[in-house]
Amino acid sequence: MGRATHILVLNQAQEPASPTALPGLAARTIKLRRRISERAKAVLSARSNAPPKSIFSYIWQTSGRHQIALAVLAATVFLLSMGPLELQRRIVNSALGTGALRQVALLCAGYVGVALLSGALKLALNIYRGWVSECAVRRLRRSVYDQIAEDENCEDPRQGGVGMSIILAEADPVGGFVGMSLSEPLLQGGTLLTVLGYMVFLQPWMALFSFILFSLQILFVPLLQRAINRRAGVRIKTLRELSSDMIGDLGPGPTTRERKQAFLRRVNRIFGLNMQVYWLKFTMNFLMNLVYQFGIAGVLLVGGWYVLRHQLEIGTVVAFISGLARVNEPWGDLVNYFRELTTAQVKYGLIAKVMTQPSALAEQTIPPS
Repeated sequence: MGRATHILVLNQAQEPASPTALPGLAARTIKLRRRISERAKAVLSARSNAPPKSIFSYIWQTSGRHQIALAVLAATVFLLSMGPLELQRRIVNSALGTGALRQVALLCAGYVGVALLSGALKLALNIYRGWVSECAVRRLRRSVYDQIAEDENCEDPRQGGVGMSIILAEADPVGGFVGMSLSEPLLQGGTLLTVLGYMVFLQPWMALFSFILFSLQILFVPLLQRAINRRAGVRIKTLRELSSDMIGDLGPGPTTRERKQAFLRRVNRIFGLNMQVYWLKFTMNFLMNLVYQFGIAGVLLVGGWYVLRHQLEIGTVVAFISGLARVNEPWGDLVNYFRELTTAQVKYGLIAKVMTQPSALAEQTIPPS
């Protein structure tokens, strides 16, 4: 009896589904296939629209032609930087030597012409940079908005908070860096090398003495800059979490009191990080200015000694002082450039993570201080 029952059950299991069950099964199969197809398309779309991992790859991909044009403009500007120095030297030497007013007037007219040409090129360079930067900001905001809008499966409100933070604030530093990414180091580095080469051509020993005094900045600038960069990275991530909490339940914690305490802790941490950055940044600026003044005093001392021994013209000393001013400015701009580069790299890395893994926004944590 048991064996017959077993055979009967097996025969029933091997029987095909009834005609009334086929439409429901087919509908479920079609629905499952459609869901798998949509998921595959979403994954492929996310991979195809994923931004490059490196900020410089992103810059080249989105504005390669404009970067080349900006580099040409920057090279033209720094090549003109030597002209005013030589004209200053000749004007002073002509006034003290020959005393010919006509020659001095011609040299002054040439100086004004070079200054106008250099200023016009810098104006064009800066406006062009601004246009490239604003285009990058607009592109980033559109991309982040489209990516967040397409990710309908994530219901975490913190995702919207991070997306809003990027669209409103964090796209600006990254986009602003795009415009200056190649032209700024080329302009400032080229100006630095051109002016230093000109000073070596005029008086090698004075140039060496000035360079030794100026190189004292190597002792403190990298250390202070790294300290600023670390605090800037922590500040960005803290602001991210604060924005996410405000979009959600106003912070972690089961009660209003605990949520407020968590909010105040993050606000106080941001305040402390900002004050630390201020102290480090302005201390570095103070030390850089102090070293520059030491360089001016050294040029006046050594140059005055050469002039008293009739081995150097006064115009050369004037050109050296102007040259140190032109060296100090691009050096400071290069320091600022690398500071902005670090900030832009951190923010771009977080933005790229948002665009490649939108559902992982809430997993971003603050590193230990």
